Amino acid sequence: MTQITFKEKNKRKTLLYIILSSIFLTNALVAEMVGGKIFSLESLLGFAPAQIPLLEGVKLDFNLTAGVVLWPIVFVTTDIINEYFGVKGVRRITFITAGLIAYVFVVIWIATELPPAQFWLDVNATDSAGNSFDINEAYSKVFLQGMGIIVGSLVAFLIGQLLDAWTFQWLKNITNSKKVWLRATGSTLISQFIDSFVVLWVAFYVWGNWELEMVISVGIINYIYKFLIAVFLTPLIYLGHYLIDRYLGEELKEVNEPLSVE
Repeated sequence: MTQITFKEKNKRKTLLYIILSSIFLTNALVAEMVGGKIFSLESLLGFAPAQIPLLEGVKLDFNLTAGVVLWPIVFVTTDIINEYFGVKGVRRITFITAGLIAYVFVVIWIATELPPAQFWLDVNATDSAGNSFDINEAYSKVFLQGMGIIVGSLVAFLIGQLLDAWTFQWLKNITNSKKVWLRATGSTLISQFIDSFVVLWVAFYVWGNWELEMVISVGIINYIYKFLIAVFLTPLIYLGHYLIDRYLGEELKEVNEPLSVE
């Protein structure tokens, strides 16, 4: 069997962490940017609104933030990073991502405050149907709503990710590194509950003008969706294990302690 050199080991570990972190970071940032849109899953599938009665004044429709399409990928990637690089590896990329989300927040705020050029307003004075509208107001409306998502999601992101990492490692220790599906699903069950409700409460209740009933309704649907999708994506964790173990080789595959990237 060919022995892997120390230099090659570090190269493989570093490249693996960069790839996983890039997937994590890209999906988290894009989810922040598109999260201001609420879409109807029923309309997408061609069904009438469900209107499921839950509490007094609360009826559940399958209305979801557009960001939920990507957040399950973030949580699955979190579990894979946690599996190979431990809580420290998750914390590192979580704090980097949080810093970049805050940076995006500042850049968006500055962009919406810039005075618009008159020709830009004139050229974009009508929509595709010929109706007049203020493109600068629309621009600010979309992005400033997105800023509410960013603020709420930044808080929820930090809490959810750190809680996910801790829960994952706790379940891993209990199961003696067996039952990947259990620690992946269990950590997601807790962290996505926090993420689903905190982000909506801050973004649309504190920052926006939603009623609390709407926050509860959309939050429950978002949580159910993200959790079910995360469970559905669990096989990807096993596939990721297989591909990563092959890439790392037998020597690194057999290491019981989390890998480290200095």
